[in-house]
Amino acid sequence: MKPPAAPFTPEVLAIDFAARQAKALLVHARLCAEYGAPFRFFSTKDPLSELISALLSHRTKNAESHRAYQELRATYPTWEAVRDAPTEAVQHAIRACTWPEQKAPRIQAVLREISERCGTDAPCSLDFLAEMPIPEARAWLESISGVGPKTSAATLLFSTLRIPAMPVDSHHHRVAQRLALIGPKVGEGPAHKLLADLLPPGWDAQQVYDHHEALMFHGQKCCYFSAPACHRCVVLDQCPFGQARLTPTPASSE
Repeated sequence: MKPPAAPFTPEVLAIDFAARQAKALLVHARLCAEYGAPFRFFSTKDPLSELISALLSHRTKNAESHRAYQELRATYPTWEAVRDAPTEAVQHAIRACTWPEQKAPRIQAVLREISERCGTDAPCSLDFLAEMPIPEARAWLESISGVGPKTSAATLLFSTLRIPAMPVDSHHHRVAQRLALIGPKVGEGPAHKLLADLLPPGWDAQQVYDHHEALMFHGQKCCYFSAPACHRCVVLDQCPFGQARLTPTPASSE
C-alpha cells in the first residue's frame, strides 16, 4: 500500500518553492558559465519596433522572421505606413515568416489600437512603458489583442527599454520542465510568472536576459526536443528527466 501523499500545506509549498528557487540559481550559474554569459543584447530596436518583430517571430525561425522584418521595413519606412497599407501588400512583405496571411492583419490591428490608445495619428513609440511598474507595463501590452506574455516580455526586455521582464520560448520552457522547475502540464504562457518568480527580485535586465538566453541555448545545443544529449549535460545532476533517461531499465524476470 502506498503511503499517503504529503499535504499541500503552506509550509510544504514554501519548502518546495525554496528548493526550486535554489535549483534555478544553480542552473543559471552553470549554464551561464557553459555558454559564456554575459550575453550581448541582440536587438537595439525601439519598443514598438520590437513588438512588431516579436509578433513576426511567433513559431518562426529567427532567420526567417528577421528577413520578414527587414523586408517590411524596407517596403514601409514608418509604422503608420504599415498600418494604412493594403493588407495583401503587408502580407507579401512578410512572406518569409510563417502564416503571413494571419500576421499581416494582426500587426495592422495592433498598430491601429496603439494609435487609438495614444491618441496620435501615428503609433507612439511605447517609451512611456519605462515609467510603469513591470506588471502594469506587461498588462498594458497584453490587453492588446494578439499580444501574450512572451511578446510583452520580449518587447520590454529586448528593446532599448531593457526592462527585466523574462520571456519564455519553447526551448526555455522545455529545459525548465525537464529540470522540474515547473510542472509537466504547465504551458508556456503560465510558465512566465512561475519561472520569473524563481529569480531574485533585484535582478537587472542583463541578469534576466542572461538567464533566458542560457536556458534557451541549452535547449538548442543540448536539451533537444528529440534525443537530448543528456550524457554531456552540465546540469544532469539537477534533472529528473535526464537521470531517468540514462538509468538502465531492469531486465524483467520470467
